[in-house]
Amino acid sequence: MHRVIHNDLVFYQFETLTGYSEITHGLFTRLGGVSDAPFDTLNVGSTVGDDPVCVRTNRERMILAMSCVEADTRTTWQVHGTDILVARRSDSIHWPPPQADGIITADVGLSLVMRFADCVPLLFFDPARQVVGLCHAGWRGTLLGAGPATIEKMGEIYGCRPQDIMAGIGPSIGPCCYEVGREVTSQAQEALGISDRFVRSPSNGYGKCLDLWAANEHVLRLAGVEHIEVAGICTACNTHEFYSHRAEKGRTGRFGVVLKLKENN
Repeated sequence: MHRVIHNDLVFYQFETLTGYSEITHGLFTRLGGVSDAPFDTLNVGSTVGDDPVCVRTNRERMILAMSCVEADTRTTWQVHGTDILVARRSDSIHWPPPQADGIITADVGLSLVMRFADCVPLLFFDPARQVVGLCHAGWRGTLLGAGPATIEKMGEIYGCRPQDIMAGIGPSIGPCCYEVGREVTSQAQEALGISDRFVRSPSNGYGKCLDLWAANEHVLRLAGVEHIEVAGICTACNTHEFYSHRAEKGRTGRFGVVLKLKENN
C-alpha cells in the first residue's frame, strides 16, 4: 500500500487502485484530527462517545482531503450483515442512514464512506462498468459473505463481472491478534471448511485466532474475483495509527474509508 500524508492527515491507498485515474480512495488513520483521548485524533465515529463537534470537524477534514463535498457522501448504519445499499444521487438522504454493510454506486462524484476499528474494509472497482463498492466485514459479515454479496449486487444492478473487479482488503485486526472462542471457530469452520489457513493457533500457544484476511480473500475468489490486494496491516498491532476495538478494550474511535468515482477522468 501507499502511505500518504495530506496536511496533518495520514491515509493509505491500494497500489492496484491508484493505477486507475477514474477513482480516488483513502483508508484513513487516526492521525490528523481534533478529538481528545481515547478518541485521538481523527475519529469519525459518531456513536462511540466522542464530542459531536469534534467528530464533525474530523469528518470534514477527511472529506476535504479526498476533494469531496459532504452533500455528495453516502454511508450506512453498519450492522454486521450482508445487506447492500445502492447509492444514487437522485435518492433522498435519510438520517440515521439505512442499515447495510455494503454500498455500491455508478454515480460519478458520489463518495462512499464507512467507519472501522478492527473489522475489514473491502474496496471494489470495476473499470469495465465504472462501478465502485465499499463493504464492512467483521467476523460475522465475513462468514455470512458480505464481500461476495457486494460483488453479486454489483452484477445484479450494473452488470459487473467478478473477473473484471479489482478488490482491496484493508487494514483490520490480523491473525496475529484476533483470538476468538469456540463459538466463532465452529462457525468459521462450518462456513470456510476446517483449515489452519483460516483458524490457527497464535504464537503464545493459547486459544485460536481467526484470519479475516485469508477468509475474505477465499470467499471473494470463490465468488470469481481474480484481482485482490491485501493490505496486511493489523490494526491491533498498530494503534499508533489505527483504532482497534479489541486492543483498546472497546474505548476508542473509528477510522474512515472513502471511495468515489472521480468527476473528471
